[in-house]
Amino acid sequence: MLLAETWETKRILVFALPFALLLVGGVAWLFLRKTFRTRLRVSRALRDDPDINEWLVIFNWSRKVLYVPTIAASFGCALAMLFIAPDDPQSGRIVGGVWLGVFILNFLVDEYEMSVKLLLLTTVVVLLGVLWLLFLDWLDDVFYFFGHLGVRIDAMGYLVIGLLFLMAVVVSWLHGLFYYVAITPNYLNIQVGPTETGEQIAREEYSTRVDTGDFLERLQGFGRIIITFADQRRQPLIFLVGGIAKKAAALESVRGKLAFDRLQPSREGTNRPGHEE
Repeated sequence: MLLAETWETKRILVFALPFALLLVGGVAWLFLRKTFRTRLRVSRALRDDPDINEWLVIFNWSRKVLYVPTIAASFGCALAMLFIAPDDPQSGRIVGGVWLGVFILNFLVDEYEMSVKLLLLTTVVVLLGVLWLLFLDWLDDVFYFFGHLGVRIDAMGYLVIGLLFLMAVVVSWLHGLFYYVAITPNYLNIQVGPTETGEQIAREEYSTRVDTGDFLERLQGFGRIIITFADQRRQPLIFLVGGIAKKAAALESVRGKLAFDRLQPSREGTNRPGHEE
């Protein structure tokens, strides 16, 4: 009886542990939120600054964000296995084949940089391969082989795969809250932590360029913004960013402007402008 009561107590404690951690995290955020210098807070400050009309805040996405089609396919296949093909092995293999095809395409996008020229060359090679198999009358055998690989995952398996990839994307977004750069007409601010730890670099000390050479990444709306420094000892900063078309236009606009402080009215008894704590 005592053992059973002890086990029930342990179960209650284990069940309550996640909620206790959430409560502790919420309390910590309540007391420390004013000390956090997040990307969102900096964006609001720049937006409210009357002396700055153009700015850009970016962070580096993990390459796992390119697996968004795989994440969507995983959740879709999980629903299919629950409602369409729960007990039909053949339908389960078809669902598995669709998921495997999406994953392989996503893997190729992640692993290889595919320019338009290389993509056209690859398409031509694949078409020539299909014609060669068709000429040798082997095409049906190839389709039969891939159709009977027996790729079958249950609904929970698809759900776990989708959640794992999604977790990597969410962690990347959270990391980008504290590790980012803010580009204004006059300076570049590099933020490297949750507080005010950062570095400001004057506009003439760095240069920027946009790289959208990977055609498949560009189809998903991603590209790279590369920041190089006049000091050759500093390594370039490379950011994988989403919405690259808007980001590139904003970057061009920011780099093409200079910002000047507004003339503040003089106050009696004030020696010079400044900030007083």
